[in-house]
Amino acid sequence: MTNKTPITIAYGDGIGPEIMRATLDIIMAGGAQLDIEEIEIGEKVYLAGNPSGIAPSAWESLRRTRVFLKAPITTPQGGGYKSLNVTTRTALGLYANVRPAVAYYPFVETKYPGMNVIIVRENEEDVYGGIEYRQTQQMTEALKLISRPGTEKIVRFAFEYARANARKKVTCFAKDNILKITDGLFHKIFDEIAAQYPDLEHEFWIVDIGSAKLSDTPEAFDVLVLPNLYGDILSDVAAQIAGSVGLAGSANIGDVAAMFEAIHGSAPRRAGQNLANPSGLLQGAVLMLLHIGQIEVAARVQNAWLKTIEDGIHTYDIYKEGVSREKVGTSEFARAVVARMGQTPVTLPAAKYGPAGSTKAVAAATKAAAPQKKTLVGVDVYLDWTKGKPDDLGAALATLGGDRARLQAVFNRGTVVWPNGLPETFCTDHWRARYLAKDGGTFDHGDVLELLRRIDQAGYDFIKTEHLYNFDGLPGYSAGPAS
Repeated sequence: MTNKTPITIAYGDGIGPEIMRATLDIIMAGGAQLDIEEIEIGEKVYLAGNPSGIAPSAWESLRRTRVFLKAPITTPQGGGYKSLNVTTRTALGLYANVRPAVAYYPFVETKYPGMNVIIVRENEEDVYGGIEYRQTQQMTEALKLISRPGTEKIVRFAFEYARANARKKVTCFAKDNILKITDGLFHKIFDEIAAQYPDLEHEFWIVDIGSAKLSDTPEAFDVLVLPNLYGDILSDVAAQIAGSVGLAGSANIGDVAAMFEAIHGSAPRRAGQNLANPSGLLQGAVLMLLHIGQIEVAARVQNAWLKTIEDGIHTYDIYKEGVSREKVGTSEFARAVVARMGQTPVTLPAAKYGPAGSTKAVAAATKAAAPQKKTLVGVDVYLDWTKGKPDDLGAALATLGGDRARLQAVFNRGTVVWPNGLPETFCTDHWRARYLAKDGGTFDHGDVLELLRRIDQAGYDFIKTEHLYNFDGLPGYSAGPAS
């Protein structure tokens, strides 16, 4: 008797229940051996008073099965509601998001018939921590976080995935010409780890021109690894370039758990109409089957789906006169796939998965770097201020440094406005005053507190501070004006 793999499922909101039923019908017809537990997530849970969209009892199932097949959910609009996807990824350590973007030409319209790109997106860091503030009447702020261990894990995962799946090249996108510390670290670690995989090609692109290249020449790429925000955006773009966002599935992989889903949303306008294409969630389910080792089932399901697409049995979103043969609804599409179980496509390449075809996480084996000497050399003090011009503020703040600190510069939205600012520079009510230790010296916390006391006594509303550190003598903060 075959042992069944325990998994947790959620039917979600909007079109979620329809496409989940279709997906389960298909994979069970394909021979999937699953012990299914169901949890409720999404809009009903949010509106019942749980701002995370998932009840505490549901976590017990997820931690027990460690495999989650999730239909799309609806997050209510308005403040106070957290993204359940982000919460699940971070809570369970699902650091790698794998999104294939594959063309199915000539049966699904695309300008790039040979497209077959895997996007590996970092899943836990960047701005997706949702750490945001409003500190003045005019200014809001979001915090971007990129760590060395988080980056090492995702970059190594991308190279191991490429090697295990007979891919030839790994490409990194980032924006380190502007974000020199955060994206700069991502690029630096990519280069370090790439050197450990001489059997694979590697390259780096600035994300804007790389995106342009992806949209014009996707065949130039094989496996892409990106920080969270860029990966989120470009994986949708890549799926649409390949043919349709509705055909793309996603795997979220961690060391101990995994979540599988479609990349699209809950489409509440299409709910209950038997219109939705279940293919995206089905593709997520195929990735799940690979992950849990049911490789033959995954191939059988994928080939039946490919044969259905090839036979022109299409839902409304990809139906095209002269290419499609029959426009069908969600349930009819599922029945068509089930009817083709055991068949293989004739024109499209048949799915063949080896034992290395899964998306198992790869433990980060990078040797920890030796700790660097960390020295406090200054502080950036953020102010809410509306009472004059930049020169007025700079002149006043320069008198408050005392014996230990000197005011190097005043910034507004990242631009130096004192000293030697330009009158054309537009300023808001959100200012940053950079104080450095005099004569190239160092600070301690007492120096910072004393500086803040003087600023407060002078009547200024300081709203935030950021300590300025050197690491082994090199600045760990963005540059100011030349001293």
